[in-house]
Amino acid sequence: MNLAPSLPADFLAELERKHFWWEPIGDAPRSASRIVAQAMSFANFAEIRQLETVLGPEALTDVMLAAQPGWIDPRSWELWRGRLQRATGRPIPEEPPQRTFDADDL
Repeated sequence: MNLAPSLPADFLAELERKHFWWEPIGDAPRSASRIVAQAMSFANFAEIRQLETVLGPEALTDVMLAAQPGWIDPRSWELWRGRLQRATGRPIPEEPPQRTFDADDL
């Protein structure tokens, strides 16, 4: 999923500046989906409404469904899940993606 064309660059830059306090790893910039997912985890209510207005519920649902483990914390997942399932009617898993480790791989 590529959110970048649908997002105003200044809005995305503002989200990244506010919600990331560490430098990206490597030379590649953060993806728009990663930035939005981080904002979804740390947003206050005014920012939640702004995300819903700028992106819309379909794009936010897409971000949730494409999220990697650790991108959205469980408490925020539940909040967004309730809001977005109601707005879109799309199913969203009850739990955010989790990291799994197999002892045989270690």
